Amino acid sequence: MTSEEQLQDWHRDALQLEDDVARGVIGQRPTIRLINVALFARGHVLLEGGVGVGKTTVLRAFARAIGGDFERVEGTIDLMPGDLVYHTYVDAEGKPRIDPGPLLRHGERLTTFFFNEINRARPQVQSLLLRAMAERSVSAFDREYRFPHMTVFADRNKVEKEETFELASAARDRFLFELNMPTPIDPDVRRALVFDPAFHDVETLLEQVTPAIVEWGQLNAVGAAIQRRVSASETIERYVLNIWQATETPQRFDIKLDGVDMERLVLMGASPRGMSALLRAARVIAWFAGRLHLIPEDIHAVLLPALGHRVFFTPIYELRRQELAEALMAQIMQKVAVP
Repeated sequence: MTSEEQLQDWHRDALQLEDDVARGVIGQRPTIRLINVALFARGHVLLEGGVGVGKTTVLRAFARAIGGDFERVEGTIDLMPGDLVYHTYVDAEGKPRIDPGPLLRHGERLTTFFFNEINRARPQVQSLLLRAMAERSVSAFDREYRFPHMTVFADRNKVEKEETFELASAARDRFLFELNMPTPIDPDVRRALVFDPAFHDVETLLEQVTPAIVEWGQLNAVGAAIQRRVSASETIERYVLNIWQATETPQRFDIKLDGVDMERLVLMGASPRGMSALLRAARVIAWFAGRLHLIPEDIHAVLLPALGHRVFFTPIYELRRQELAEALMAQIMQKVAVP
């Protein structure tokens, strides 16, 4: 069992981890906070963002701060499921060899797995990854390989549409968060990124992050302790259940979006898994704030990243998904009565 004192120590370390990463990756503080939340909520993250905004850098920084091993895979049209499990090659003596692939080669030390451009990979590859995310294990070479401390981060290519395979709704529901990592707009940050040589050398930036601030092998235990210790009152429980209902039938809460037939908008509301994810993330937000009880603001802080990708619209509105998801979550916060 994790004691109160141990939780306080981890709280201090978690905030230091966030500050260290933010020093090396400037202009992305909101995204860094939510990745940190996902880390302690023990959930996987689907990242959005343009080319060159620093997704790989921020994930490598987190990997350094928590210790363990980092692995990156590039999604391509010719990637096969077996490529994640084993690597075949011909050695110097001309003999065929089989070695463990990216999912297996680190064993239980694998803590950060980055699948770049996941929608370029075939559905069979996505399915294997989703199973690994759910079970944190795969079967290969007549045995089961486990990586209980792994957090999966996946990035989608949203520019090119050829030779891409969009994630199915069930696949997206496996991710705790869907986060947008935007190009910084602050003039001082932009100037630093362009003109300060310190931000042109990724390896030097990563050296600013203190290695192994937190003990990666304890993340699961600490995450479970946070979920046990942070409580939700009856009024918060009713509020969350109302939010769930609002994702299914928003018109019952007098939620209206411009130019949208609200009766035809929602095909499927948030799943039970999605609502559980919302609460897991909100409890971490409360813990970061030094509280062991939930308040509505904790729910609001993670409502869009936790539920925005879990509400599915009818085909006529699905093409406007990002715009409508953001508007719907904003209206839910505004129209559902706050305790």
